[in-house]
Amino acid sequence: MITHGQIERWLAEDVGHHDVTNDVPGETTGRLVAKESGTVAGLKAGRAVFEYLGVSVLETAASGTVIEPGEVVLRVEGPARDVLRGERVAVNLVGHASGIATRTAAVVDAARVESEHVTIAATRKTTPGLRGLEKRAVVAGGGDTHRLDLSHMVMIKDNHIAEMGLERAIDHFRETASFSTKLDVEVESTDDAIRAANAGADIILLDNFTPEELREAVDTLECDLEPAVAERVLTEASGGITLETVPEYAATGVDIISMGSLTHSAPSLDLSFRTG
Repeated sequence: MITHGQIERWLAEDVGHHDVTNDVPGETTGRLVAKESGTVAGLKAGRAVFEYLGVSVLETAASGTVIEPGEVVLRVEGPARDVLRGERVAVNLVGHASGIATRTAAVVDAARVESEHVTIAATRKTTPGLRGLEKRAVVAGGGDTHRLDLSHMVMIKDNHIAEMGLERAIDHFRETASFSTKLDVEVESTDDAIRAANAGADIILLDNFTPEELREAVDTLECDLEPAVAERVLTEASGGITLETVPEYAATGVDIISMGSLTHSAPSLDLSFRTG
């Protein structure tokens, strides 16, 4: 949910204390136009900025729609001063979100060439203050949000294991977390993956495995675990996976591929705002 507080901070950052640039009289219309093809997202945020300023939003494209150069994705009408004050914030938000959605869609398409069932997930490597926008953009591109924040799932990482040991860490968080909270355990070897699964992990995060190592680990888990455990546990791959290499990882049979680059490295989609 986008709050008035968020919108006020976004606008205050851009408008400042005394905006003379946009002191334009009269009424006008405006439209946000795509300059390149991509998957559009962030339109709720763009709409919210204009509506906060008292500008009417006449239409928007649907989130997740593939757009082509020249297509109008948002159209507004209102006082010229307020249309102009909102345009840069709206363009930045929609362009940033659409870039993430476009990158996510490309990764999902590349992975599905090798596996129809693999899930492409984001991480917590998001911009402070923009996590909601960025996570929704991942969904618009066909990806999964993973956990939105630390309360949504326990990730038992190398630091936890160094402090408590693998099995003890799993026992500790199983006792302290809600029954509805899943445990995702990061491992760096197939042996530790088997230990984690047998100790009660819900998801095994195979970190920094090559595609060959990952395939071997996935096959070993399927063969060596008790059938009930193997059926319950999901496998996740992460660490240095790119758009170019994701098909190789998808082909290993892993259930989830999580990529920080979906949010922290996606370029903004090129959009232009035009009035009149």
